[in-house]
Amino acid sequence: MKSMIESKSFPMICRALLIMFAFAGVGLLAACDNDGPAEEMGEKIDNTVEDAGDAIDDAADDAGDAIEDSADEVEDATDK
Repeated sequence: MKSMIESKSFPMICRALLIMFAFAGVGLLAACDNDGPAEEMGEKIDNTVEDAGDAIDDAADDAGDAIEDSADEVEDATDK
């Protein structure tokens, strides 16, 4: 009889353990949302590099526009 009681309680124990592991997993995943200092510094570096790239692109666009304007002025001056 004792083995029958143990076999009936075994699925309940398995379910309880499964639920405990599920809650522990959710807790661990929730803890991953907090960025550490290295992650925050990495994000700052990424943002700085991206901003620098945008500034270079803007400067290149401005230089290209200035060259086109100068070329148009030279063309207009030679047409007269």
